[in-house]
Amino acid sequence: MKVLVTGATGFTGKRLTEILLQKGYEVRVIIRNKSRFKIPKNGNLEIVIGDLKNITDVDIAVKDVQIIFHVAALYRTAGAAPQEYWDTHVKATENLLNSAHRNSVKKFIHTSTVGIHSHIENPPADENYQIKPGDIYQLTKWEGEKKAKEFHDKTGLPLVIIRPSAIYGPGDMRLLKLFKIASKKYSIILGSGEIFYHMVYVDDLANGLILAAESNITNGEAFIIGGDGYISLNKMLDLISRILNKESKIIHLPAAPVQILGSVCEKICIPLGIDPPIYRRRVDFFIKSRAFDISKAKKILGYSPKVSLEEGLKRTAEWYKEKAML
Repeated sequence: MKVLVTGATGFTGKRLTEILLQKGYEVRVIIRNKSRFKIPKNGNLEIVIGDLKNITDVDIAVKDVQIIFHVAALYRTAGAAPQEYWDTHVKATENLLNSAHRNSVKKFIHTSTVGIHSHIENPPADENYQIKPGDIYQLTKWEGEKKAKEFHDKTGLPLVIIRPSAIYGPGDMRLLKLFKIASKKYSIILGSGEIFYHMVYVDDLANGLILAAESNITNGEAFIIGGDGYISLNKMLDLISRILNKESKIIHLPAAPVQILGSVCEKICIPLGIDPPIYRRRVDFFIKSRAFDISKAKKILGYSPKVSLEEGLKRTAEWYKEKAML
């Protein structure tokens, strides 16, 4: 079976491509820059150079594929204008949906995010929890998800929506800052540290996406894909410190003043094209809970995360050390 993967130069898309190839799929990827694509040559791998915002490029990529894994995203890139998020998460999604319909694609797997639920006041949250995007990334991901569902309702295009929790593993750079905090004698964080964080190891997410593609679900249902449980930020820092063989004492600072400063910095710097020294959303990491119920994916898709949080963090730590980042 031939599949198309978008976002294959990114962390999740690259790993999904590798696992699909291991499983014997014929994989086509659409990328803008071949130099960023680090997967070795494979007889079942086809590369299309193109832009998802260009419908001609999209039609070339979609032709003759049975399944589309739409993973491409602009993840909170420093200095990115709001329009870039709309183009990546909404316009590109519309182009793919239209092309998929014209080419009679058998299944469209749309990757959204649990971030659209924002802070989870009464954990754990399931797929029906309130939708309350908190920043431009979450807002445009939600708009992209809505476009996919509306398109399915209008045309009948077979669709499954996947909302991953926080993705990590070897190759991920977003968790590095937390590892660096936990590696110091004093781990300084904002807030109480009692908020929850819910991770998913990248291989588990990739297998969840493949399960969605191989399932008989076609009605646009959404599934949260996460690890097997969530953990407080304090406990996660303790766990990382143990993995790194460090003794670290957590120091808590008030979050509100930094949050206000972050908002001011963004309003001043972003219109000028300057990378703000402080982002409000980075403060949100320390004060917003993320804790989810993955029972729907387990029951309907047969999803079962294989990598425990401790094992996944160990593998990630080893990769950081190999790359001399810790």
